[in-house]
Amino acid sequence: MKLSTWANANRLVESPIESNLQFKGKLLHLYVDTAAMPDGKSSTREWIRHPGACAVVPVFRDGSIMLVKQFRYPTNQIFFEVPAGKIDAHEPPEKTAQRETEEETGLRAGALEYVGHFYPGIGYSDEIIHIYTAWDLEQLDEHTDADEFLINVRVPYKDAIHMISMGDITDAKTICSLLKTKMWWEQHSPFQVFFS
Repeated sequence: MKLSTWANANRLVESPIESNLQFKGKLLHLYVDTAAMPDGKSSTREWIRHPGACAVVPVFRDGSIMLVKQFRYPTNQIFFEVPAGKIDAHEPPEKTAQRETEEETGLRAGALEYVGHFYPGIGYSDEIIHIYTAWDLEQLDEHTDADEFLINVRVPYKDAIHMISMGDITDAKTICSLLKTKMWWEQHSPFQVFFS
């Protein structure tokens, strides 16, 4: 991108005039704001505040990874997902990643590396998901939350990539995490993993 294009980017910025909390839930807060547009007019923006989350791709020495199968109420479907969960108040993302990996898979990571982040719903939410990859995995007992029901599924990484292309993995967080981690692994390669 040309530097001149970046200089013009400020002409895209919207500024809040008034913010009104409409609903305060256990996890999500819904706001309806009035915002000043770049042309000086105003408009309404409905958006959700989210505490942020972490997603983890646990990689075994044989090149397989751990996914979880989980039912998701809003879509009334069961999904293949990477272990993930929200960041608790004042909790560093790395601690969230470790905690969620242990809770959802019963695996403790001897090594945990930050891979990157993404925003899953920029049109309606400020949610950010931090991606980690984990290895040197030790099997512990699972400690899922009382209202959380999961099935662990261990698959070769290359099969998980194939599941994306076949439409068996459709969860955006999982797709993004698997592909971003694949790119990280190809550059840093703590040990060999086959992706095709």
